Amino acid sequence: MSAARARAGAATEVRLLAPGDAADLARVLTENWEFLAPYEPAREPSYFTAEHQAGLVAHLLAEHAAGRCVPCAILRDGELVGRITISDVVRGAFQSGNLGYFVAEAVNGRGVATEAVAQVVERAFTDLGLHRLQAGTLLSNSASQAVLQRNGFERIGVARRYLLIAGRWQDHVLYQRTS
Repeated sequence: MSAARARAGAATEVRLLAPGDAADLARVLTENWEFLAPYEPAREPSYFTAEHQAGLVAHLLAEHAAGRCVPCAILRDGELVGRITISDVVRGAFQSGNLGYFVAEAVNGRGVATEAVAQVVERAFTDLGLHRLQAGTLLSNSASQAVLQRNGFERIGVARRYLLIAGRWQDHVLYQRTS
């Protein structure tokens, strides 16, 4: 048992997203809109519906089948509480992917994201044979930076105006971990 799981006192599981997860994703996103909004792109109201999430899950699973991403659900004691995805998988000499994740406010700060990242990193470097993972956080997102650092990611720099988050182009701290 990992230190994160022992601290949390509950089981954190990561598994491939399934079409049946759309309603739970919509629920988690709707319930956590205010909590997640500062860290996410501006979203249309339709994004938070089960129908939109079903389409997104279908798209992500098609990308997974093509080898371009690994979209996973984060579960806490069997309940969906977030999502973690390796996206933009590039093979050949690069063998790399981008890591992104979110968890519900109710489990934030309880080791759930730390454990989920640990599980996905393990799969990336063993099952997927990747050499490198990269992740970015807003400059002010010290909690996510701590999750990455606890999982062996190193800071590699600041990307200016990196992503359109909360309606404006924002700088991000970039992290990487190699196998």
